[in-house]
Amino acid sequence: MALKENTVESSSTELNFLGGGTVVEGTVKANNSVRVDGKIKGKMICKNTLTIGVNGEIEGDVEAKNAIVGGKIKGKIKVAEKLVLESKSVLIGDLKASKLLIDEGAVFEGTSDMGKKEPGETEQKPLNDMSKPT
Repeated sequence: MALKENTVESSSTELNFLGGGTVVEGTVKANNSVRVDGKIKGKMICKNTLTIGVNGEIEGDVEAKNAIVGGKIKGKIKVAEKLVLESKSVLIGDLKASKLLIDEGAVFEGTSDMGKKEPGETEQKPLNDMSKPT
């Protein structure tokens, strides 16, 4: 008997775990939420919420809908909606997110981009040029 493919997109509340002491190398893709308490060496793509526990670590680029970081990321992170860097988190790399919350004590070393530029849009100019008298 052949397995029937599920063609209906699920709004499941499933949660995938990567436990402490576990190391995964390569690209990890998940449609549901993921909690990382181990280590990922490679790219992490999560189409829902990615949670990195205090002992969790990712060495590589990260893409997620939402992310809560309590551990360490060394690489670029791109979050479609909200990124939270908790008090014991370390982010070494650039970030792009629509919303950003950095708790006191979090370490962030890199650049942040929270802007949405439309195609063909140029950088904003200052309202007043303070060097010229009016």
